[in-house]
Amino acid sequence: MPIVLDDNDNTTEKRGSRSEASSATLLEMDVADEHQKLDYLDVEKQTGDGSRPRDKLKTTKASLTIWMTLNTIATVAIVFTNKAIFDDPTFRKSQVAFATFHLFITALTLYLLSRPIVSLFVPNPMRLRLMLPLATTMCLNVIFQNLSLTYSSITFYQIARILFTPMVALINFLFYQKSIPRNAAYTLAPMCLGVFIISYYEPKSTHHPEAEQTSMLSVVLALTSVFVGSIYTVWIASYQRKYEMNGFQLLFNQAPIGGVMLLILVPWIDTLPSIQVVPVNRWALIMLSGGLAALINLSQFFIIAGAGAVSSTVVGHVKTCAIVALGWVISRRPVTDRSAFGVILAITSIIM
Repeated sequence: MPIVLDDNDNTTEKRGSRSEASSATLLEMDVADEHQKLDYLDVEKQTGDGSRPRDKLKTTKASLTIWMTLNTIATVAIVFTNKAIFDDPTFRKSQVAFATFHLFITALTLYLLSRPIVSLFVPNPMRLRLMLPLATTMCLNVIFQNLSLTYSSITFYQIARILFTPMVALINFLFYQKSIPRNAAYTLAPMCLGVFIISYYEPKSTHHPEAEQTSMLSVVLALTSVFVGSIYTVWIASYQRKYEMNGFQLLFNQAPIGGVMLLILVPWIDTLPSIQVVPVNRWALIMLSGGLAALINLSQFFIIAGAGAVSSTVVGHVKTCAIVALGWVISRRPVTDRSAFGVILAITSIIM
């Protein structure tokens, strides 16, 4: 999916350790919102040292509501758009190429937003050798997110992403000696249990024969995506603190490097479809996916500047609930499906 700044991070910070940069990923949503709390502080710091002043992003309540609405709609839409793209067998073996496309869209979007005429942020170039480990992890994060979406139902894909919160908390505890409040830890237990229930029953599901099935491969890919994405999220936070960069500056450094790295791998890994074989409506979906990713990144600037952490967290919950609910409806599952309890448990736990 896209590289965008994602919502999972807000939830984790709220519990004492953040888990949307970017991320509706631009490959998927889920990485930009993941670093919003650090970016709230970064925006406050940007004054007369060459960075853009905060008042350039001042928004009224009405305009902020519009940006948050657009961000929510785009985030939900990009998941279903990318799923539709990957449902086409001709694109299932083009994961790296699709990730490359999104990374270059991300780089181009951030480049335009950093130009003096717009000046939403000021680039902060970093040495290539410093960015390579982070860019590599970002590429793996994006590819596994796409693979998870490709081979899972939308409901399972989104619910599995809830594990970002406990996984980031665990990594921070094991490697950075950062703990979270006991009450916050208690809320992680039902979250993990809910995802476990879904992971167990989803591959065994016997719902409507035309509804999408989730296999054990889906579960493995989803968990791998969460693990890689959590490491990437923790590293992002570490880089931001160490080099005093906000999420947009850091993503601006990563995206072109990651795009070039993946572009080199495309001929060796992907099986690209013939241009003549792909219908026009499929190309339209691909362009729509890129446009939605750009919109997510753009709206994120105004949300970070105009909304508080609590408001942004609420928006993140709305996105998750909307994607899960729509995914469930589209799959035409009965409410009595055994995995429904896991969905309800997991969703309830992130709202607690």
